[in-house]
Amino acid sequence: MFSKEASRQLRQEFWTSFGKSFPRKWLLYDTKIKGVAFKFHFDTKNALIALDLEDDLENRINCWVQLEALKTILTRDYLTDVIYDEQYVLENGKEISRIYLPLDEKVSIHNKNSWRLVMEFFNTHMHLFEAFFEDYRDIIKG
Repeated sequence: MFSKEASRQLRQEFWTSFGKSFPRKWLLYDTKIKGVAFKFHFDTKNALIALDLEDDLENRINCWVQLEALKTILTRDYLTDVIYDEQYVLENGKEISRIYLPLDEKVSIHNKNSWRLVMEFFNTHMHLFEAFFEDYRDIIKG
């Protein structure tokens, strides 16, 4: 087991290392669409990239409809195994809509041996996800 402090330090070390290994500006919260954000997630059990819709229900639905209409393009041309989840519940109980791609490997942020695999997954797949978003931003915006 890791203490909270040791875990925090490992997390910080991972994200610093990721930023140095793959130095580029990611879209993340800067999508220019209210309530729409890209996320990297890496914890002690898994890693994934996601596009989260967290705005009020009406805006979430409107954006979701556009993303559903683009699903064939996203899965054919960018991320073949992406998962659409209209009612995704976060650990804190908040319900959002999420399109995500999990890394299909056993990884842990506490295991430095898995860091390179996760970093490469993040870099390759988030780049494709952002490319899709940039290509279809006007449609997604509605």
